[in-house]
Amino acid sequence: MGPESLGPESLGPESLGPESLGIVWLTEKIRMAACYKTVANHYLVILYSSLERVVMPNMKRFFLLATFSTSLLWPLAAMAASPPLVGEVATYRTQVDDSLLELARKYDVGYVEMIAANPVLDPWVPGVGKTILLPTSHLLPQAPHEGIVINIAEMRLYYFPVKDGVPETYPIGIGEAGSETPAGETRVARKEPNPTWYRTKSEMAAKPWAPKIVPPGPDNPLGAYALHLGWPSYLIHGTDDWRGVGRRDSRGCIRMYPEDIERLFNEVKVGTKVTMVNQPVKFAWIDGRLYMEVHPTPQQADQLEMDNTDQFEDPAGLSRMVLAAAKDSPQALDWVAIRRAAMDRNGVPVAITQ
Repeated sequence: MGPESLGPESLGPESLGPESLGIVWLTEKIRMAACYKTVANHYLVILYSSLERVVMPNMKRFFLLATFSTSLLWPLAAMAASPPLVGEVATYRTQVDDSLLELARKYDVGYVEMIAANPVLDPWVPGVGKTILLPTSHLLPQAPHEGIVINIAEMRLYYFPVKDGVPETYPIGIGEAGSETPAGETRVARKEPNPTWYRTKSEMAAKPWAPKIVPPGPDNPLGAYALHLGWPSYLIHGTDDWRGVGRRDSRGCIRMYPEDIERLFNEVKVGTKVTMVNQPVKFAWIDGRLYMEVHPTPQQADQLEMDNTDQFEDPAGLSRMVLAAAKDSPQALDWVAIRRAAMDRNGVPVAITQ
């Protein structure tokens, strides 16, 4: 039966029974609530249970469903994508006894993130009344927005409780030179509270006097929680020394602040997808402007820790990456802003179009 067989009289309210009128009411409610996913999903459950009883026996009602679905699914699909950016950049005025290391933990950023954003300040004695830039705004990495996404270059983890939703984000510590954290895809294989740490052969060779097994407790390098990955010997875990978060200071595992791993551990399920990428430069279009976020290379991160310098070189292939991100708007690019962001590498999103 085609739409031409349904005259105005067949679609009028007088032709619909109480349940069908309820469907029309639900349709309007869902359209009004499309920007609120939880509400929309609630109405959808009620709607489809009604459709199962009412629509299928009557093809005229099926046409009504088809018309409804077209108007409903577009707004629902539009709200399914993750935002291109999370968080906001903030500032803090220093007080007596402040250090960038302690402020990094207070504001849930990594140590290298903090000193990269504030390269002219002494990280240990910044002084009283200084304005600290807090790098608490982040463009999302180019990766599937589901499960756990780790950007190694950024030393940051993103957790998507809902696929293509708004992520939680946490600073992390990663592998040191010679024990780099790998890129690739895996899953959470198992969860272990109060883990026991077994030293690897290389660790025992480096520190033969240290115990081979460290039981749960405050001296355990894994902290109070561990997420074992599908890759043998690689974990996302806490730490007995939070100062290593935001640094290249592990044997390849992912370290988190104690309060962060506790929250993540309680939310993540076994089988959760884990995607690790290495993207020192990220891009996103926001409100008609292209933004770029640049992070230090591993060597530059080490350099920052040693002498807090910011004399960096442009990332390899920068012009190609910028032009690819600009798509059909290369004439709008602000190359002065691009070069400045590339040289600063402060991890803060910057608008690079005019």
